[in-house]
Amino acid sequence: MNEEVRPEVEIRRAVANDAFAIASVLHRSFAGYEASYTPEAFAVTISSPEEIRGRLSEGPIWVAVLDDAVVGTVSVVPQGQALYIRSMAVDPAAQGKRIGHGLLECVEEFAARNGFRGLFLSTTPFLTQAIRLYERHGFQRSDEGPDNLFGTPLFRMVKSLDEPNLPK
Repeated sequence: MNEEVRPEVEIRRAVANDAFAIASVLHRSFAGYEASYTPEAFAVTISSPEEIRGRLSEGPIWVAVLDDAVVGTVSVVPQGQALYIRSMAVDPAAQGKRIGHGLLECVEEFAARNGFRGLFLSTTPFLTQAIRLYERHGFQRSDEGPDNLFGTPLFRMVKSLDEPNLPK
């Protein structure tokens, strides 16, 4: 029987020196969807290394490392009793290794340890693989929140951490 061995992926908190690698992962992850974004929305989505360095003071950023290369990232910003999840991405070459699941688990563990009661994010309707990942982690679509980013359609997804096993 020939089983594929999954390589070891390390997920750790990002540091300022990771900013260029994070920006590269964001660009590679969203480049295939660039035509679906307005130019302004795409520029905000991919973020520059300088913007990423600035975000380190706003909330934690995690990176997934495989073979000494950053292949995934996610960041959060506290907003009241909830965490806003942003800039979640996995390099297309590293997808299928459950890296997105691992990154979301880090976010949820951080939220639980720090007493946050919910999570929310905004996504575009054309990122269907990401939407399925969020739904598998218990996120549900919400009517609240922005409906576009510089003309690119958006919707919000939310997850309550108060009673995670109850349907909403």
